[in-house]
Amino acid sequence: MKKYLVIVALMLAALCARAQELQIPLNDDYEMEIQTAAYSSDYLFHTAMRGWVESKFKVIINLDSVNEFYRIKINKKGRFSNYILNSILNDDFIRIKNDDYYVAINPYIDFQVGSDGHRTTWVNTRGAEIKGTLGKNFAFYAAARENQAVFPEYVDAYCDTYHIVPGQGFANKFKKKGRDFTNAAAYLAYRPAYWLDMTLGYGKNFIGDGYRSMMLSDNASNYPYFKATADFWRIQYTCLYAQMTDRNTVLADNTYARKWAVIHYLDFAVTKRFNIGFFDAVVASAQTHQQVMAADSTVTTIDMKRGFDFQYINPIIFLRSAEYYAGKSPDNALIGLNASYIIGKHTTIYGQFVLDEMTFKRFIAFKGYTGNKQSYQLGVKSYDCFGVKNLFLQLEGNIVRPYMYSHTPQGTENTVGEDNYAHYNEPLAHPWGGNLWEMVARAQYNWKRWYFQYKLNYGQYGDDWDVENNVWANYGHNVYNDYTTAIPLDWDEHGINTHDGHYLLTGRKTTVMMNDVIVSYLVNPAYNMNVFAEVTHRSFKAQGLDNQNDFVFSFGIRCSLDRKYYDF
Repeated sequence: MKKYLVIVALMLAALCARAQELQIPLNDDYEMEIQTAAYSSDYLFHTAMRGWVESKFKVIINLDSVNEFYRIKINKKGRFSNYILNSILNDDFIRIKNDDYYVAINPYIDFQVGSDGHRTTWVNTRGAEIKGTLGKNFAFYAAARENQAVFPEYVDAYCDTYHIVPGQGFANKFKKKGRDFTNAAAYLAYRPAYWLDMTLGYGKNFIGDGYRSMMLSDNASNYPYFKATADFWRIQYTCLYAQMTDRNTVLADNTYARKWAVIHYLDFAVTKRFNIGFFDAVVASAQTHQQVMAADSTVTTIDMKRGFDFQYINPIIFLRSAEYYAGKSPDNALIGLNASYIIGKHTTIYGQFVLDEMTFKRFIAFKGYTGNKQSYQLGVKSYDCFGVKNLFLQLEGNIVRPYMYSHTPQGTENTVGEDNYAHYNEPLAHPWGGNLWEMVARAQYNWKRWYFQYKLNYGQYGDDWDVENNVWANYGHNVYNDYTTAIPLDWDEHGINTHDGHYLLTGRKTTVMMNDVIVSYLVNPAYNMNVFAEVTHRSFKAQGLDNQNDFVFSFGIRCSLDRKYYDF
């Protein structure tokens, strides 16, 4: 209900404001022409902070001409017949437009059926989106969906473990094997000056140039946020303020714990080919815990509302500095570097480095110190690859050290990872968590409205399980675990835990390989409605467990406006 109230409030505010361009969906499967223009050596463009705003493309590509390229000519007799067919094949389902405003209403559907070899799987999603612009400086968007689904067994097991549908929030049980859940998204975007964009929303953001992000991905569920982006000279500077939910922590009033996330990202376009970006983030619990001693000497721990630390509002300085000057801060701070370089016309080498904690002396000793928490990414992708129009290839490697993105809870028995870099039981960066390496390979080709896609995920992680003793142990995979409870692996001559020995893949070594092939036909490019058939092979091997080999087949019709990550 709170989600829908937020959407109603945003829509009412839209009636009182002026207007700017809309955002391009984070799912870029059907946006190859736009991606190709963004990653071009001909233009200076800031690619890392997404979702992109349509107005930023005015100087590099004509979006109307892209839409016209996919347009199917309708020559039916009768104005009504032309309108209906264009609404199904070319345009927004309902569109009201003139020189001062634009409003569109589209269906938001996902109807599919399939099998994983053990059960019949299906998805039944019904919803709608409404979007529009008023004048030149204001845009609004809202979408709501009602879903029922029976997922493949491995996805269903994930839902049982984390009590959510991946990236889509809480779900109730539906009959014997199904899930029943709702989700919504909305934003208001206002441009008070040509160099400044401001967005108030409930949704997702993404920082980076890869398939994954070590900084901020669209893996977790939607969250409320405010984002301000300034573009001047060769610089794009973004301040993102968000409220996250820790569903593992239940407070005394039976509500879930909240935490604030404050993120800065400064992107500098050194040349048309070379971009470098600086990232920092602080996650701060919205409540603290205080121990009170009664007259009988009994100690009670109580939850107290903390509120937002206004030192973190400063949009200029690095948040690590603000956290330092706040005193002995319990908050979780990260810093990072993102870079990309365009080779030739449309081939981009990109990478990320994110630092949670590091003791330099112990880092260069390479002894697996638990306090050395970093993540790395290196990848290459090419549009119009080998001179073939609409051929896209990508290869990416990701490494996340043990205990990366985890933190120390603030205090009571029912608190788990309050200040970790996560939201609603899911990581905000790599969906697998920590203590992992992964390779991603993607290939896509489209001809007219036909799309052919292939994706390979292959990687390993060290799960939080002591195989030898067959008991749970914290090896730094689950970001909700307190990293100070790391399993002892190394002792000095006095028998004191050195906190060393935590190398990559310690714990129960788990290997995941996924091959995914999709063939689809784009029915309507205005809201990415497509008919598709998909085949996925998943191989899952873990020490001490039976190997799993699943073939999942599905087909149907859906609107692909956001990305769903089932590759785990």
